[in-house]
Amino acid sequence: MSLVERDEALASLEGLLANAVMGKGRVALVSGTVATGKSELLHTFAEQAMELGALPVTATGSRVERDLPLGVLRQLIQDSPLVAEERERAMALLDEGVRTVTSSDLQTEPLDQVDAQIVHALCTVLLELSERYPLMIVVDDVQHADRASLLCLAYLSRRVRFARIVAVFSHSDHGWSSETFFQTELLRQPHCRRIQLAPLSRAGVMSLVAERLGREAAERFSDDWYAVSGGNPLLAGALVDDYEDFLRAAGGEPPAELVVGTRYGQAVLSCLHRGEPQMLQVARGLAILGSPDSLAPLLGVGPASVIRALHFLTVAGLLALGRFRHETARAAVLAEVGSEEWMELHRRAARLAHESGASTTTVADHLLQAGRVEAPWVVSVLEDAARNALREGRVESAVAYLRLAWRECADEQHRMKITTMLVRAEWRINPGAPASHLAEMTEAMQRGQLRGSDAVVLARALLWHGRFEDAREVLDHLNESGAGMDPETVTELVIARPWLRATHPPFLTHLRQAPGEQDRAAIVSVTANRRLDTALALADVLATGPREEVVDAVERILRGCRLDEMSMDTVESALLALTYAGRPDRAAPWCDLFSAEASSLHAPSRQARLAAIRAEIAIRQGDMPDAEHHARVALEIIPPSSWGVAAGGPLSSLILALTAMGRYDAVHEHLDQPVPDAMFQTRYGLHYLHARGRYSLATDHPALALRDFELCGELMGAWGLDVPGLVAWRIDAAEACLRLGRQEQARELVEEQIRRCGPATPRAHGMAVRLLAATGKARHRPMLLRQAMELLRAGGDRYELARVLFDLVKSYHALGEYRRAAMIADRARSMARECQAGPLSQALSWDGKEAGGDANAGGVAAGEPTAALSDAERRVAALAAAGYTNREIAGKLYITISTVEQHLTRTYRKLNITRRAELPSSFEFGSPITA
Repeated sequence: MSLVERDEALASLEGLLANAVMGKGRVALVSGTVATGKSELLHTFAEQAMELGALPVTATGSRVERDLPLGVLRQLIQDSPLVAEERERAMALLDEGVRTVTSSDLQTEPLDQVDAQIVHALCTVLLELSERYPLMIVVDDVQHADRASLLCLAYLSRRVRFARIVAVFSHSDHGWSSETFFQTELLRQPHCRRIQLAPLSRAGVMSLVAERLGREAAERFSDDWYAVSGGNPLLAGALVDDYEDFLRAAGGEPPAELVVGTRYGQAVLSCLHRGEPQMLQVARGLAILGSPDSLAPLLGVGPASVIRALHFLTVAGLLALGRFRHETARAAVLAEVGSEEWMELHRRAARLAHESGASTTTVADHLLQAGRVEAPWVVSVLEDAARNALREGRVESAVAYLRLAWRECADEQHRMKITTMLVRAEWRINPGAPASHLAEMTEAMQRGQLRGSDAVVLARALLWHGRFEDAREVLDHLNESGAGMDPETVTELVIARPWLRATHPPFLTHLRQAPGEQDRAAIVSVTANRRLDTALALADVLATGPREEVVDAVERILRGCRLDEMSMDTVESALLALTYAGRPDRAAPWCDLFSAEASSLHAPSRQARLAAIRAEIAIRQGDMPDAEHHARVALEIIPPSSWGVAAGGPLSSLILALTAMGRYDAVHEHLDQPVPDAMFQTRYGLHYLHARGRYSLATDHPALALRDFELCGELMGAWGLDVPGLVAWRIDAAEACLRLGRQEQARELVEEQIRRCGPATPRAHGMAVRLLAATGKARHRPMLLRQAMELLRAGGDRYELARVLFDLVKSYHALGEYRRAAMIADRARSMARECQAGPLSQALSWDGKEAGGDANAGGVAAGEPTAALSDAERRVAALAAAGYTNREIAGKLYITISTVEQHLTRTYRKLNITRRAELPSSFEFGSPITA
């Protein structure tokens, strides 16, 4: 350790030595807290002894040698340059002194432990030696010297005043125990000087760091070097070591923040072990508690001792404001605590925290580490801490609290309540985790130990995992409870009805309708009301189709939601209601917002469920890459085996996206994964059948596809969920029929789908009109396809829009209108590339060549700015680029044909083109075309 800010102390010692060389003996007591550089100062001073005309004689005290009589004095004698006769006499005196000490009473006062004649004779050896050579007698850590050696050193110190001796003793301020006589004896001598070493200043720490790392590194973390080290040279040096270790590991790349690593932790332990045992004891207690409150009762010592130890730890630079300066220090102290001591300290801390009225979270954290605490309050404290943790998003902590509460609870019925809480908590991490508790909960219900809302939780968990027979038994049990149900149970049952209606329709008949007076009136919580409203909204959308007032009400609820334990069902139902109501554009931002919140709360189950919804939204927006990404995220966070029957949600989105992108081998792998048969009795099974059918259709298996689509339709009809916003199965079934040559059947399916569509379902309507065009005559197809194009543009599905454009290209090509075909093909290719729809892009590339090549050849480059156009010119140009005739444009915009021609003439001139086919691709379908 470098001597920083120690020049004044070294100069003082050199002055004392100069006096001693001149025959004026001196004594110095160098004091300071642990690791402030006392030993380094004495070592440097001793090395300079010969240059300053003196002979160094050194010794070091040690706590482990404190009971070794005359051990320190023996070091001094052995280090002295004595002739053989003198050494022999001195060693004999030492042996005689040891015999005297070991035969004396341990309670004898220090001055009576060693024979005065032996003390005199031993000190005379050194005094006589100083007559030949000026002596520098140095004893480091004198606080650890044995009592007999201290007696001799005190005797010697009184007699060096007129000898050529400077005696320098170092001690730690915190190290004096019962041997205060030595310090008192020294400081009362007129020839004794006290030299106090203070911790380094901020500038001193900077100088120490800069000496080893350079000024730039020191200044980069100028505040942190001092704040973490507290001016302790040993700790500051350890921080430098950690910094250098990082540089070596990172290939010389400096860290972004101060590195506080293992070297620093080891230095902290070194400081503690150099001090008195009580310092280490208090440090361990502080590491356990985290604050100095209750330290004295925790350790079983007096408050004065704790205050004194905390003071020394603070002065030593380990603490600031009663806490460790860095978490690494606390971790290093805790790592040294043995397991038995660890558990005992946490047991005491738990009791003290509970008695002092600390938060249940604080008490529970100690209980987790304590092993077992025999106290009647343990279970209730753990339950309350778990509830708080769930509210704060600390799900892992809540699970740990509940598991311990379950082990500590002796009452079987109460244990079932805890098990229910545990199932809910584990569900937020991984829905598959609670499966191990389901059998236990089912048995408890049969014994009458699980009732009310806990049984509803069990039923929902059983349904998720596809254990339908057990779920029916639980629902039957709830029905038998009758009018004696508590309000919480009534609330859960009322909410369960629309949830079952939308998710597990076959089970709705197994849940008896609650009596009127026990219906909504029993729900007094705002959270429960929101859950019910969104569940009803979702059920309404799936049963009767979208209504604007329902969509608005759902969004109002979302605006007041935060993602906590009870609101996930609310958020999920609301987002699905928006999605199935044909408003994925309004659902997507909300879903992204809640996904970010779930990530910050470390709630994997919620992240996965929201990712599955986001994938479904992306499918309905025609964003296949995004759909694939979110579906994969959902299946990575929660593996398919833990998704239970809900696996059909993310799997179907992934299959639809991969199919559209032409990655059929990847789809095949996912279809090979087994799914529970029970899934096909849920809403998730409908999505899976639809996705599997689309894959079969894409791989030229229309008969298999038709079977899946028709089964999907049968289930939707039987469950009363046959709405276009859920699964527009008739459209895909019609396409399968066309592939099989069943033209009339296809047309009937499409017409029925169109009858079921309304203004609020433009996406499904547009998809149906596209298929209607395919069933009609060739000359009528462009008109129907343009109608489908407008509907899909309003519906926001770019993939389905690309399919319509592809059909439009084929229609124009079949009618011999190659220029129009080429113009539309350019836009269709661009949109297909955005969706990464490989098969569609390839087909469009071929059709574009057949139709006459690039529509923009010789004209304005695609994507070139068209800001020079007026709004009217842009509206006309957008329709012209879409393939509408001048007459059709005039009819749509309610203007004359002549006005259309004038607008187009000005547009050609501004864009430096000569014909309609050269209109740029920057006129996306979505440009303003309304009058």
